[in-house]
Amino acid sequence: MQTQEERPARGQWGSSLGFVLAAAGSAIGLGNIWRFPYVAGENGGAAFVIIYLACIALICLPYLFAELLVGRSAHKNPVGAIKAIAPNTPWWIVGALGVLTGVFILSYYGVIAGWVFGYVFKGFVAHDLPFTEFIADPVVVVPLFALFMLFTVFVVLGGVEKGIERAAKILMPILLLLMFVVIVRGLTLPGAGAGLEFYLKPDFSKVDGPVVLAALGQAFFSLSLGMGAMITYGSYLPKTSNLRIAGGSVALFDTGIALLAGLMIFPAVFAAGEDPAGGPALVFMTLPKVFDAMPAGQVVGLLFFLLLSVAALTSTVSLLEVVVSYTVDEKKWSRRKSVWTVAVACFLIGLPSALSQGAVPALGGEGFSILGKSDFLSVMDFLWGNISLALGALLLSIFVGWIWGRRGAAAELKLGSGVSERSISFWWIFVRYICPVVIFIVLLNIFGVFGDFVGG
Repeated sequence: MQTQEERPARGQWGSSLGFVLAAAGSAIGLGNIWRFPYVAGENGGAAFVIIYLACIALICLPYLFAELLVGRSAHKNPVGAIKAIAPNTPWWIVGALGVLTGVFILSYYGVIAGWVFGYVFKGFVAHDLPFTEFIADPVVVVPLFALFMLFTVFVVLGGVEKGIERAAKILMPILLLLMFVVIVRGLTLPGAGAGLEFYLKPDFSKVDGPVVLAALGQAFFSLSLGMGAMITYGSYLPKTSNLRIAGGSVALFDTGIALLAGLMIFPAVFAAGEDPAGGPALVFMTLPKVFDAMPAGQVVGLLFFLLLSVAALTSTVSLLEVVVSYTVDEKKWSRRKSVWTVAVACFLIGLPSALSQGAVPALGGEGFSILGKSDFLSVMDFLWGNISLALGALLLSIFVGWIWGRRGAAAELKLGSGVSERSISFWWIFVRYICPVVIFIVLLNIFGVFGDFVGG
C-alpha cells in the first residue's frame, strides 16, 4: 500500500499507461504532425530522419529523464520542485521561466490550434477561401481560438486522473486510428512510391551542418522539453513508478507519431506532384490541394484536420496544466479558479496573435518587423517557442547536472527502476556534460550564430 507521501493529495496518474498516453500527448502536437514533415522535406528527407532519431536517443531521452526526475522528486510544479531540491537559492527562477513559457506558448498555440479545428469544416463550408484570407478574418479566428481554449479548459477542469488521463486514453487511440486511415489512403495513390523513396531511402550527400542543426532542433522541440510540462507530469508519478520505462515509452510514442506523420504526408504530396519542401504552408495550403485530387478527398481532409486537432488538444492541455499546477501548489488556488483564470489570461494575451495575420495591420504585414519577423504571432513563437524553451532546458540541465548533483538525481532514478550503476554513469555523462553543450548549440543556432536559423 502506498503511503501518503507516495500518493499526494494533489493528484496522481491512475496507471502507468495513463501517464504514458498523457505525457506522449503533451509531446505529440503540431510539432510532430505539422512541423516534422515540412522540416524533413526541407532538409532532404530520409537522411534527416536518421539524424533526428539519433538526436532523440542520445540527447533528448537523457534530458527527458532529468525533467521527470525533478518533478517526481518533490511531487510539485516546476517552481516548487526546484525550491524543494535547492532551497534558499535563486534556481527556482528556472521553474518560473517554465511556467511563464507555458502561458505564452499557449496564448499563440491556441490560435494555430483554432485554425486547424476550423479546417475540419472549411472544406465543406468555405472550400475556395484561401488560407491567408481565412486566418485574416477576426470573425472566424477569434471564436475558433476561444472554442479551442474551452475544449482545453473542460479537460483540465477534470483534474489529473479524471480529466487529463481519461481524455488521453480516448484521444490518443483516436489519433492513431485517424492517422492509419489517412496513411492507407495516401499509399494507394498512383505515384506514392516516389514519396516513400524520398522519406525512407537516405541520401547522405545532402547532409551538411544546417541539416544536422535542423534535426537537432526538431528532435529537441518535438518532445515538449524545456517548458516544465514533463516536470509537471512527472510530479504526478508515484515513487514506485519505473521512470526508465515510462520516459522511454513517452519518447518512443512521440517519435513514432512523428515518423507516421511523414508516412502520412510524403506519399500523398508526391502523388499530387506537390513540393515536399513546402515549409509551414505544407499543411494548410499544399495538403488541401492533395486532398482535392483524391477520390473522397473532402472526407480525407476532414479526417486529417480532425486528427491534427486532437494532437493540438493534447498539447494545449499540458500547457495549461503546467500553469494550473503552479497556482494550485504555490498560490493555494482551487483547480476551478486556477483553470478559468489562467485560460482567460492566455486568451487575452493571445488576441494580438490571433489578429496579427491581416485583421489588424499594426500587428503584422507590410511594414511590421520585430526581431526580423513579419507578424506578432511569429515574434511570440520566436521568443517563447524557441529562445525560452532552449534557455529553460539549458538552465535545467545545468541545475540537474551541477546543482542537484549525481547523488540526489541517481537516488531518485533508482526508485522503482532498478537501474544499474553503469547505466546511471552513462546517463549522468550525457546529462551533466553532453546535454548542456548540445542545448547551448541549439540556442546559438536560434540566435543565428551559424547563419540563418534553420531549426524552424
